Amino acid sequence: MLGKKILFFSFVWILSGLSLTSWSQSPRWKAWEVKGDTLYNHQDFKGAIKFYNKAIAVSKLKDKAVYRAVYKRAVSYYSMGEYPNALKDLDIFIPVFPEVSQAKLLKAFIYRELGDDEKQLTNLNEAMELQPPSPDLLKWRGLLYLQKSEFATSKKDLLLARELGDDSEVETYLGLSYYNLKQKDSAFVSFNKSIELDATHLPAYLYAGSVSIEDGNFSQGLQYVNLALRLDPKNKEAIFYKGIALVELKKTDEGCSCLNRAFYAGVDDAGDYLKEYCFQVED
Repeated sequence: MLGKKILFFSFVWILSGLSLTSWSQSPRWKAWEVKGDTLYNHQDFKGAIKFYNKAIAVSKLKDKAVYRAVYKRAVSYYSMGEYPNALKDLDIFIPVFPEVSQAKLLKAFIYRELGDDEKQLTNLNEAMELQPPSPDLLKWRGLLYLQKSEFATSKKDLLLARELGDDSEVETYLGLSYYNLKQKDSAFVSFNKSIELDATHLPAYLYAGSVSIEDGNFSQGLQYVNLALRLDPKNKEAIFYKGIALVELKKTDEGCSCLNRAFYAGVDDAGDYLKEYCFQVED
């Protein structure tokens, strides 16, 4: 997923191509915007906001061109983690420029930071309606549908993302969609493809291992989690899954050792397995 530093460059000057106005005489607020832009370009967002505030106050939003400052102030607030202020500015900007997909995309990013999946998805859908399909956005939306248990819709987005630009995350999410649609063979094709694309992508091993164990294929599950532990020997989920696989394969001592480690690492579910397999009390 895109990080904030990448997002800053993605959102900079998206309005530069819009013919908002022509300036035969530069309006008074423009000088404040230019000063704000200088700081904005140096990622001094706090300083930039002060000048954008002045530009917006002087213009009283009577000049359509000043809405660029409103948008850049929203990006600045977002970059500083001041999400409610960023949303306020976007709610000013979007009604005037509803055709600018990046503004709605920025709202989706903000709602992702706020943990609001529904509003995140709503704004992501609106942004995607205004621009050509993007593998990154399809992957993002596919994951949201996956989290909502809308597996068929998730699969559709992820298959299109794979056509446009495959990567290990797409294949991992696609594997989970397939698995939840009871298409298990296809799920493991995707998990293995994810590993082929990036042998260091830990989630592919973890998911492949966990669903193998869930299906009762403990030997296969153990192979995947052992590979995961090569990448991250202290990964508590991998240790937990390894413990389950080992006790189910009657390697109780080693399995209980793993479950005990997982439990004290914070995997609460390991406690039930410890009680069942490791701390049995004879009558």
